[in-house]
Amino acid sequence: MNSIKGTGVALLCAGLACGALSGQARAQVTLFPNPHPASEFQTWLQGVTLTGQIDGGIDANPARPDNGINFGNFLGDHANQAQLNQLALTLARAIDPTKHEYQIGFTLEALYGSDARYYHLLGISDQAISTRYQLIPAQAHIDVHLPWLTKGGLDMQAGILQAPMGVETLDPTTRPFYTLAYTSQYSVPFEHIGAMFKWHVSDIVDVTFGIDTGNQTTFGASDNNDAPAGYFGFNLNSLLHGKLTIVELSRVGPEDPVRVLGSAANHQNRFWNDINATYAISDRLSVTGEFNYLHDDGLRADTTSFVSFLSYKISPVLTLNYRGEIYRDNTGLFVASFLTNRAYMQAIAGLPAPAETAPPTTYGELTLGVTYHPTLGHHVRVFEIRPEIRFDRSLNGTSPFNDGRNTGMFTFGGDAVLGF
Repeated sequence: MNSIKGTGVALLCAGLACGALSGQARAQVTLFPNPHPASEFQTWLQGVTLTGQIDGGIDANPARPDNGINFGNFLGDHANQAQLNQLALTLARAIDPTKHEYQIGFTLEALYGSDARYYHLLGISDQAISTRYQLIPAQAHIDVHLPWLTKGGLDMQAGILQAPMGVETLDPTTRPFYTLAYTSQYSVPFEHIGAMFKWHVSDIVDVTFGIDTGNQTTFGASDNNDAPAGYFGFNLNSLLHGKLTIVELSRVGPEDPVRVLGSAANHQNRFWNDINATYAISDRLSVTGEFNYLHDDGLRADTTSFVSFLSYKISPVLTLNYRGEIYRDNTGLFVASFLTNRAYMQAIAGLPAPAETAPPTTYGELTLGVTYHPTLGHHVRVFEIRPEIRFDRSLNGTSPFNDGRNTGMFTFGGDAVLGF
């Protein structure tokens, strides 16, 4: 009954999105307009904005797996069921890193929907709701720009942060597809409590570093071990006359639960490494390549992957997208589908978690789709409709798909995103 109700809610939301006009999925409202501010504080308040977006989709599977799960898919995990993925509200005051002056801002984002099941922080929101649609504080951080050391200065974010590693993010308007690559689900972190810094060394070079409590953990009993983790990396911007950008980010620290490994979990490190490059071949065509390597000392496990993206603007309102991926899970300990609404976070905590797993497998994934994104005005800043066709296959003869019946899985679906 709950799934039927959820399907109805998602279809209603998608229908509202399609009928309400269109744009790129985030609109913006200035909360404190004042054409003649009388003080610096009033000027600062003018920059405070409220944004919102809604995203609903479906991932259909003609094989109809017995357990109803699209294996290896987080956001479209329930086969042939429409759902409300996200309803997000964001209150923010952005900083401008191009200005050589002290600045302070903030971001507060609340997100409700089925995507929230995978982006909790232990001890904050993971126990609040047990149904498919859950609620998280997706972001809650202070942002500071410090005009120190170089002309570009230093940016800092501290609080609840979305993990910066990888190409695809939680916000559907920043990625080309409804579904995520294996790399984006299993080999990069999702959420943190901590502080991240970006030092703008020059117009070309940025250096990134930070520290946090661990992937999707907090403090004390809500941390799965007693040690922090941290980032370091760099950006190379506007290479080859502005056509090429390279981002490298590494992360090291214990991530495994004490409940699983005992006290050894506090000093058995996980090493995450991701490098990606985007090149604009022309005004219409761009390509992105991402290489990722993860090694976990405690689990004695590693993953290696390469993802390629291609984007071609057919017209100002229609974009063709391609994604191809080869992903190797050497031990079968990373790729899994979680069978209950809390199972993913239970696994993070080291608790028993009902899940569908597979033996060591090399996965191949190919996704094709289009994004229809007209500009509508009328206070609608973003609207997108994104149908996609996806084919997953085991490249080494295992049968992880469709409840263990098949070496391959074909799905088709997509989502609609609306900003208000």
